[in-house]
Amino acid sequence: MPEPKRHQPPPAVSNVESKPEEPKPAPAKQLDVTEHLMTLEELEAKYQTKFDAAKPANSLGLSAEEAAKRLAENGPNMLTPPPRRPGWLKFLDKLRGLFNLIMLFAGVVTYILYGIDTVNNSSNVYIGGILIAVAFLNSFIEYYQEAKSQAILESFLNLIPSRSTAVRGGVQAPMSAVELVAGDVVYLRLGDKVPADCVIVAATDLKVDNSSLTGESEPQERTKRNTNENPLEATNLVFNGTLCVNGDGYGIVVRTGDNTVIGQIAKLTTTEKKNESPLSEEITLFVYKIASVAFVTAVIFFIIGKVVTNLSWAAAVTFAIGTFVAWVPQGLPATVTMLLSIAAKRMASRNVLVKDLQGVETLGAITLLATDKTGTLTRNQMTVSYLWTGLDLYTAQVGGTAQGSVMDPAKPGVMDFLYTSALCTKAKFDRIDVPVNQRWVFGDATEAGLLRCAATRLPDADDALNQFPKVFEVPFNSENKWAMTINKKSHSKGALTLFLKGAPERVLRLCDKIFDGKDAIPLEEAHKKKFDETYKFMASKGHRVLAFAKLDLPGDQFPENFEFVKDPPNYPNKGLVFQGLVSLEDPPKHGVREAIGHCREAGVQVMMVTGDHPLTAEAIGRKINLMVQDTKEMVAAKSGRPIDQIGDDEYDAIVIHGEQIDSLSEKDWENIFSKEEIIFARTSPKHKLQIVKHAQSRGHIVGVTGDGVNDSPALKKADLGIAMNISGSDVSKEAAAMVLLDDNFASTVSGIEEGRLIFLNLKKSVRYIMTHILPEVWAQLAFVVAPIPYPLTALQIVFVDLGFELFNGLSFAFDPAESKTGLMKLQPRKPVTDQSIERILRKQARQGPQEVDPETGHVKGKSAFSSMLGGVRRVFTAEYWRESFEETDEEVLVDAELLSYCMLEMGTIETIGAFITYFVALWHSYGITPTDAWNLQKGSSDHGYLTESGENFTTASGRVLSGPDQFDALRQAQSAFFLAMLFCQCWNLFLVKAKLSLPWGWFMISNKYSYPCILFATLIAMFIVYPPFMNIPFSTSWRLSPLLWLIPIGWGFVMWAYVALRIVVLRKIRPIKYSQDIAGLQMFPTRWCKFGCFFSPAL
Repeated sequence: MPEPKRHQPPPAVSNVESKPEEPKPAPAKQLDVTEHLMTLEELEAKYQTKFDAAKPANSLGLSAEEAAKRLAENGPNMLTPPPRRPGWLKFLDKLRGLFNLIMLFAGVVTYILYGIDTVNNSSNVYIGGILIAVAFLNSFIEYYQEAKSQAILESFLNLIPSRSTAVRGGVQAPMSAVELVAGDVVYLRLGDKVPADCVIVAATDLKVDNSSLTGESEPQERTKRNTNENPLEATNLVFNGTLCVNGDGYGIVVRTGDNTVIGQIAKLTTTEKKNESPLSEEITLFVYKIASVAFVTAVIFFIIGKVVTNLSWAAAVTFAIGTFVAWVPQGLPATVTMLLSIAAKRMASRNVLVKDLQGVETLGAITLLATDKTGTLTRNQMTVSYLWTGLDLYTAQVGGTAQGSVMDPAKPGVMDFLYTSALCTKAKFDRIDVPVNQRWVFGDATEAGLLRCAATRLPDADDALNQFPKVFEVPFNSENKWAMTINKKSHSKGALTLFLKGAPERVLRLCDKIFDGKDAIPLEEAHKKKFDETYKFMASKGHRVLAFAKLDLPGDQFPENFEFVKDPPNYPNKGLVFQGLVSLEDPPKHGVREAIGHCREAGVQVMMVTGDHPLTAEAIGRKINLMVQDTKEMVAAKSGRPIDQIGDDEYDAIVIHGEQIDSLSEKDWENIFSKEEIIFARTSPKHKLQIVKHAQSRGHIVGVTGDGVNDSPALKKADLGIAMNISGSDVSKEAAAMVLLDDNFASTVSGIEEGRLIFLNLKKSVRYIMTHILPEVWAQLAFVVAPIPYPLTALQIVFVDLGFELFNGLSFAFDPAESKTGLMKLQPRKPVTDQSIERILRKQARQGPQEVDPETGHVKGKSAFSSMLGGVRRVFTAEYWRESFEETDEEVLVDAELLSYCMLEMGTIETIGAFITYFVALWHSYGITPTDAWNLQKGSSDHGYLTESGENFTTASGRVLSGPDQFDALRQAQSAFFLAMLFCQCWNLFLVKAKLSLPWGWFMISNKYSYPCILFATLIAMFIVYPPFMNIPFSTSWRLSPLLWLIPIGWGFVMWAYVALRIVVLRKIRPIKYSQDIAGLQMFPTRWCKFGCFFSPAL
């Protein structure tokens, strides 16, 4: 695929074979703004308003009556808040989760069984109530966490500026921005937030900051003239929500509220459907599978109970429900929700607000992080980088660089530059009673950067304009491209000094001398060559370059009281002394370089998507570890070959211009995403959305960071949208699932690490909780198949899940990583590989062609019933089972390895340990052997064995047991089985922590919360077994000897030995895959010095 040209918009791709039959989505609706192409007279006619071009303040504008009429017809000038679901419906959404529905179903059926047989099913009163209560509690926890996050977010939102200045009925006066209507004449000045979309009809040096809308960090000049058809590039349009940073002007309102550009983008955001999180998909799939297994097993056990054991209908159904409950880990939903809630609270302490609980884990799962530049990676604050004066190069960076020494006011020419920055400016501080780095600057971003530089180096900067007052000024304009002031600053020749700054080539034309470090000497070709070299050096780094000049005005020609005028000009405009060049840039934020480096080391691809110029974007990308390899152009330049001879496999970095995106074929997209380092520049909101969708179509789990309105559709569509709080727009914060409260991009690295850790801890918790399912199921199966007396009752099963298992499972939320560095060296758990892309293509082929809505351009989804029916049908295909057992690099929450551990390996070992304890308890209390137990159960229906009123039973050793003895023996055995599961699971609590290492070491015992959880869980279990009043509802016995505890405690050593052997074998068969090292990463910090400049040792 041809690369975009770097200095101009690239041509459409033409030399790549496209797929002619491939359906493409309809183009998204374009911005509905055409007024920028109209004349003033056409605007006045369309909106029936009056504007006086000669005296704008005396314009008639709209009458108050007409404005009130339009306000009533079109509504207030405010964005419609996103639709809100009532709280009770949100709670029902949580309650309708499949896991909760299963527990509600089991609880209701349990109560039905109690109504059928109140005597034998008396425990169902507790079981049903507990199952229903847990479903509601789990739903409430998830609902409460999301409601709390939403409440915090709403405290930051302010969707419309509160005040504006408008001309109505010939009177210019402040008014509420909400009351503005189309046709109003509004006045804009420095510091104002634009209240609506307006066509500029009069302006004086007006500049606006469009960074929140287009991503451009440079202020954009606005005049009444325009030659661009694209409304976003029109020079006579200003948009709602942007900031006026220089000059003033008048405009006619053409769009208000939802009809503004920001409103149309907000609508684009609401039409995008958010993808389900990876964790949510995996939990849903697991619940479907476990529910299916539970249902099928319950039906089979019902048939066995009825046919083989000859149970009554009520008893058989009760037994089937007990089996169903045994399969379903009731405590798992609550454990997952509470673990995520704890992680979300922990992230909140790091200034990361999580709106969606599962977003915590999603951040750890992302494979591609698409980030905006301005305000996200950079400070959105122009800062001086290099200064060339006296024919020497200086840097504003601490310690200097290989290209230049430190900018020192004592060096020749530096002081003149500082005074030019402080005096030849319209920028000003909001206050001077705080340090410079805590001040806000009103004015153009470039002038603000120069003023900050001067204020931190000049001892009298805050008083400079008072000390050297301005007597004349020519402001910057698009024709001259320079600004000039004349100040009362005395010198040896007179009392006045002229300062000038502007576009380098324009300033150079006005000069015939140059300062060489000692004196002003004639400007020669050698100086111009040095000028060109320095200019090219600064521009190549993506910096904004300005030139500055001065002239000591002779007192005999320009005395102190001389009156300067602009027309005709009587001030010097040639013969100036060229002082030098200065470069400014929007520097990276503190910690961004290391953050992106750590992301890439963790196997997360970081991609820049910005509205800024490609050169600027690439220059910043190379400073922050986002791009360290060669692009196609660089390879061609280094090898001396034409660019069209460079193969796609010869470069791994690519920069794409936004104008190329609409013409890209699927093959082009495939080539782009095959590169390791990607930058998209000059992109629109629609482009950003396309980029996210194409990345997702290749299997990427996409995170998007941004702060502007232009980022919001992509934030909504991404698997995880991350917005900035301080610099972020309200629309972007609404669209995102996560908000960085302190705007610190480096928090994403902590978030990725936290997300990976919480996933591993969730998996430990699931592994731990699922292990006890097999002993519970085998207890039910042994009762029917063997048969032996019930080792575990349904109520005991519920308390295993919701008693000690729930508390122990929660302790994993505080588990540390096995190693400090290993976690961020692992591959993403769902890496994008050739094999994964092939699986996605197979899935897309099965689904067939997608139907596209011609109006919106969005893909039409299938109905829920159609999707469910297709899923059921697919289960009965060979392809489904082949893909289910296909070996992949993906790691999901519940995978084959985890199921093997829980359901076959450790589950079986725990089952053996529990049954050994059960049979020893029968023998220890009343000398009952396994054969006796079998005979007791076989004769229970005919002789009433195992009940207090049953007949006597003679054991194999000749001991006669009465009905109460048999009843107590069973209760002791059930208590032993119950406690055996507790002690085995306490061992398992520590054993599941080992993944990267063998099961010993500090990480196994360093979680201090494990011990109180174990203690509390043990106390609950003991409370169920040993107080006599608890023996009746829970079928336990206080007579159980504590000596029997030693069996499961000792059995734990068998479990430990097996886990150690298992890890050794698995590491031989399936070694752990770590991310490959990336050459060229610069992992030293970017830090800020006291002068407001940035330090980068690499430069």
